[in-house]
Amino acid sequence: MQKSPTPSNTAISQPEQVGSNSAQVLAHDWFRRPTAVVASDLIGCYLCRRMDDGQVVRAMITETEAYLGVGDAACHAFEGRHTPRTSVMYKEAGTIYVYLIYGLHYLLNIVTTEIGQPEAVLIRAVHVDGEPVKTGAGPAKLTKRLNIDKRLNNHLLGEQVGLWVENKAQANIPVSVAKRVGIDYAGEAAHWLMRFYWTGHGSVSK
Repeated sequence: MQKSPTPSNTAISQPEQVGSNSAQVLAHDWFRRPTAVVASDLIGCYLCRRMDDGQVVRAMITETEAYLGVGDAACHAFEGRHTPRTSVMYKEAGTIYVYLIYGLHYLLNIVTTEIGQPEAVLIRAVHVDGEPVKTGAGPAKLTKRLNIDKRLNNHLLGEQVGLWVENKAQANIPVSVAKRVGIDYAGEAAHWLMRFYWTGHGSVSK
């Protein structure tokens, strides 16, 4: 029986914790780490989106899921699948992977680890300060709120493309782990504890 992978706390280079008035944009290297570690560390960071009217919306990330590549039956790149859709997962850490589900909803992922190793983090929930807590409670809800669609797919995160991540404004955020959602087909991988969420936060989707 394959054991569930667990995040490692070794060799992690964290950005300095600073206040929101001097937020630091996370470099692509920040995402070039073990996927589960990135997924956990993203909790409390800000997903920033420049809207079509120029307004910047800063949404705090409250829930993520890690997808671990060729050995993860829940991952699009399981067993080395390399299709026009999944080719983006083989690219540089910090690359944006947006795909459509049910022909209706866009989901946002960020590629992690090394080039050629198709792993990514799904952003499952966010919260925009001052808005109803459930506005971004789910991967489809957050992309709708932030106007995220296939135009961003296959681009690197950055202010130039209008989507980037800033470091968290507070330390010691309580993070819980659980099984991922909606992957009962994935055998043993369905039981891996690869969902990370802000403990008790009202925006968490499940």
